[in-house]
Amino acid sequence: MNILVTGADGQLGRALRRATDEARDRYLFTDAAELDVTDREAVRRAVTERRIDAIVNCAAYTDVDRAERAEAAAERLNAAAAGYLAAAAAERGAVLIHLSTDYVFGGAAEHTPRTECDPVAPLGVYGRTKRRGEEAVLAAGCPHLILRTAWLYGECGRNFVRTMLARMAAGADLKVVFDQVGTPTYAGDLAAAIHRIVEERLFEGRDGIYHYTDEGVCSWYDFARRIAELGGYDPRCVHPCRTAEYPAAAPRPAYSVLDKSKFRHTFGAEIPYWSDSLRTCIENLRKELP
Repeated sequence: MNILVTGADGQLGRALRRATDEARDRYLFTDAAELDVTDREAVRRAVTERRIDAIVNCAAYTDVDRAERAEAAAERLNAAAAGYLAAAAAERGAVLIHLSTDYVFGGAAEHTPRTECDPVAPLGVYGRTKRRGEEAVLAAGCPHLILRTAWLYGECGRNFVRTMLARMAAGADLKVVFDQVGTPTYAGDLAAAIHRIVEERLFEGRDGIYHYTDEGVCSWYDFARRIAELGGYDPRCVHPCRTAEYPAAAPRPAYSVLDKSKFRHTFGAEIPYWSDSLRTCIENLRKELP
């Protein structure tokens, strides 16, 4: 199979490069310099001329706060581009694996993990444009898997783990919210899951929306404390605060734990626990230090 990966220079795209290093399929990794996914004709041409059989769409406008001031840019990348890729996939008969987000839910704090059937109610620009991207994929009629994930981090790019470690190394005291609850997701785990789905052709006849995060539940405060412990720092440098004490341009879901039962049962997946995968990531980061 010929597989197109968009957003290949992001943290999930780079994790996919590693996960597919010895793949039997042919992967074409592209980012904005190689393929402008907001250009409908460029997308169609790339999918047709490269005889693409599967697309993994990792391209997204992910700066949640900046999106509040740049809705047009977020709309192009999160919604319009998803539609262009889906239309090209439909024309070619290719499957589209499209990455989405817990931000499609939004809303107040609850205590039951979100299922794929729960009503969506995105609060900010990022969540709304990602939901419109989901709708564009569903409307195109191409074979598809929409994978919603949350709290993604990895060894590269801008993410919570790297930011916390850098600030801890600088000796900073940190205030981290304790009233937002979810599940950290290691990009390496998600990449491995996607690679397995493609490699074993598990997507065939299984169109739909699925949730994937690592296992377990924590607050951002819990997450930061564990980062400190595994990173060799004193966790007492992390102090709890409420969301109201940490103003941000975009609203965040108070409770965005995703129910992964459908993913586990459909694909026979074993999903790692978030803290175990965090240990792996931090160990890998240590190996990269001079």
